[in-house]
Amino acid sequence: MLRFASLLSTLCLSSSLALAADISIEQPFARATPPGQPNSAAFMQLTNNGEATALVAAASTVAEVVELHTHTHDNGVMRMRKIEQIDLPSGATTTLEPGGLHVMLIGLKQPLQAGSQIGLTLHYADGTEQSVEVPVQMAMPAGMQMQQQKHGGH
Repeated sequence: MLRFASLLSTLCLSSSLALAADISIEQPFARATPPGQPNSAAFMQLTNNGEATALVAAASTVAEVVELHTHTHDNGVMRMRKIEQIDLPSGATTTLEPGGLHVMLIGLKQPLQAGSQIGLTLHYADGTEQSVEVPVQMAMPAGMQMQQQKHGGH
């Protein structure tokens, strides 16, 4: 009986790990920070090739706190707010980008330097997790990106 329970446990673990593999991560990057900047953010494209799920948390050793965030417009002012999850519909790509959904890195333990990499672990609603190495890059502030898009990139 104990052997059967162990086998069942192994099969369940194997099948849940397979579910996380159905999420492909493309173009990950974290924003580089100057000395003294306590926060940064990570961005990427998440393509769900499996059942619908959600990103419910993230973790990284480079920050004291890691949260899922979005931006909202409030009386003409762009504000960031924490959210509980980022839905990942089946067969769709969800983009985490400056000015939109992102993974917030709060209380950095050291500045993030362009050219380095950070480890990030993504936690999904089905209980699985996925680790990704995220390159640190210089990135244009979200407001400037939006302004360039609004003015045709000039």
